[in-house]
Amino acid sequence: MRLVSFTGGGAVAGLSALSLAVAQQSGRFFLAAPVALAIGIGLYFALPREPLAAEWVALAGLGLGCVLLARFLPEEGAPLALALALVVLGCLAAGWRAAHVAAPVLNMRYYGPIEGRVVKIDRAPSDALRLTLDEVVLQGLTKTRTPERVRVTLHGAQSFIQPEPGLRVMTTGHLGPPPAPAEPGGFDFRRLAWFEGLGAVGYTRAPVLSVAPAQAGAAGLRLHRLRMAISAQVQAQLPGDVGGFAAAILTGDRSGIAQERMEELRRSNLAHLLAISGLHMGLLTGFVFGLLRLLMALVPPVALRAPTRKIAAVGALGAGAFYLALSGGNVATERAFIMVAVMLLAVLLERRAVSLRSVALAAMVILLIRPEALVQAGFQMSFAATVALVAVFRWLADERAWRGQIPRWLWPAISLVICSVVAGVATAPVAAASFNRLAEYGLIANLLAVPLMGTVIMPAAVLAALLAPFGLEGLGLAIMGPAIGWILAVSAHVSALDGAVMLVIQPPPAVMPLLSLGALWLIIWQGRVRLAGLPVMGLGLVLWLHSDRPALLIAPEAQVVGLMLEGGRVISRARTGSFVAESWLRSDGDGASQAQAQARSGHDARANIVHLRGGGFDVMHLSGEQAAAQLEALCLPGRIVVVSVPVAPAPRGGRRCDVITPRDMRDTGARAYDLREGVLQMRSARSSAGARPWTQP
Repeated sequence: MRLVSFTGGGAVAGLSALSLAVAQQSGRFFLAAPVALAIGIGLYFALPREPLAAEWVALAGLGLGCVLLARFLPEEGAPLALALALVVLGCLAAGWRAAHVAAPVLNMRYYGPIEGRVVKIDRAPSDALRLTLDEVVLQGLTKTRTPERVRVTLHGAQSFIQPEPGLRVMTTGHLGPPPAPAEPGGFDFRRLAWFEGLGAVGYTRAPVLSVAPAQAGAAGLRLHRLRMAISAQVQAQLPGDVGGFAAAILTGDRSGIAQERMEELRRSNLAHLLAISGLHMGLLTGFVFGLLRLLMALVPPVALRAPTRKIAAVGALGAGAFYLALSGGNVATERAFIMVAVMLLAVLLERRAVSLRSVALAAMVILLIRPEALVQAGFQMSFAATVALVAVFRWLADERAWRGQIPRWLWPAISLVICSVVAGVATAPVAAASFNRLAEYGLIANLLAVPLMGTVIMPAAVLAALLAPFGLEGLGLAIMGPAIGWILAVSAHVSALDGAVMLVIQPPPAVMPLLSLGALWLIIWQGRVRLAGLPVMGLGLVLWLHSDRPALLIAPEAQVVGLMLEGGRVISRARTGSFVAESWLRSDGDGASQAQAQARSGHDARANIVHLRGGGFDVMHLSGEQAAAQLEALCLPGRIVVVSVPVAPAPRGGRRCDVITPRDMRDTGARAYDLREGVLQMRSARSSAGARPWTQP
């Protein structure tokens, strides 16, 4: 009887505590809605295979059932049912989006004529021009097998055309399917290409020629020509890297910035200033909003009778829309515009513009429109910084006693420091996980550079835009020039400091979800239970700090091998398979170049037979026909022999060693090997990626 009484009392106490906890969250459940959506999207991308039609129907039924159930559950249970419904909605939205963008993907290597219409112009990491084409025609391929879009990087002399949207071009080049991951569990470009509609990527060294002119009067063509005209005018009045920087932040055209300057900006954590994203959109619309309110305040009849805040919000929204169109409308800028539009809409509806609810609404809109944004670094960094800043400043606003002790004239400077510190801390894990490096002095560089973006550069850009119809834009550009020069000088100095960049090992897949969910729980939940987010974040950091890299890696086509030794990973080839090898080294947190990693082997860089040994592994890499001819002599018991060219099947009885050929790699993709208690374990990229729409051959 005592046991029953104790159990019943415990149940009652538990229900009472749950009811109290739910009551404390009144008005906070909306903040958790995008988190539930994101969990559903994340679960979709983590699936080992695409759900069957019947499974999709059952999932939709589950979501609908949760919504109906919420109407009959008590107050403390309804939010849980709705949260589960949102998880289901996120999964359904991601699945629908993946099916909606489905298009043919090239399943072979292609060399020959390429014809298509230019729909996008950008630059590769090497600074080479890239054209994205639609209405593609490839010789010998039927329409059902031809990708809807292809991306071609241009090399060699390319002065025969001036690329612009709508221009129909042709060339002769190489195309292939979007590349598979460099290692099991690594970044899968195929997924990114799938959602961008890219069915093939490649390059050409032949001249690109015009087949038909761009359609006159097309909106995209007019905007592109306006962008290029503004970029040329800016660079004419601000020559060199200063003009290139100004053109990049105004139009998105980075062609005027030298690669050396770009690397300095990356090493100093200032490269985000070039990406037209939340910072630029927020500064521009905020300045326009404030300027319009100030101008209307100077006219008493307007200030007294007109809804000046709403008029200013509409004007700022229009400025943001024009900036979105002028910048080329890339995904990061679209995301920034949606965030700003939601906040300005709150002003029109007489709600608080900058709040966690506005951020949550913006996140939901973006995740429902582009669910794939969840797994992209740009989305993660934007919302990490925004959520952290809004939460911290909301807390500071509530702590009026603390703020009252600081002189008002000093508060702007303190706010700047707080912004830089909070945004830097919030985005650091995402940056480290995505780019495998941290700028050690990035906080200092941002404190010295970012203030000029809001106080000088963006206001001067608005001034230049207002004066441009009168031919006086040079006044605004003249104000921008010295400020941009200062930013470039800061990046050059900071990037040259010893230890400017700290290399970071690639975290396991569970780390970022744990860090994100722990931080969001800490921010969203009310009461002492919120502190439960700290051990969740701590677990993520522990997993990161104790993560191990694969001992042996083999590239997708067996063209290069990497073995981890005490001094770092040893790469079998000095130049071949550079993209894959550099990806391995970057994920290792290793700053060596491929050539330096190859030199660790002790073999000549031109050697076609490379012997790698250590950590219990005995590996031979044979490159070329002559090296492959020595396979039988080098095939010793316990040895792994990787051959970069096809070889004859093993005779009856098999070989004494484990032979891996390009054909084997085509079946599995990149491979990773580890020794666990003396047992050799292998993981393949194909098994890690699963059977998804973007992984099908």
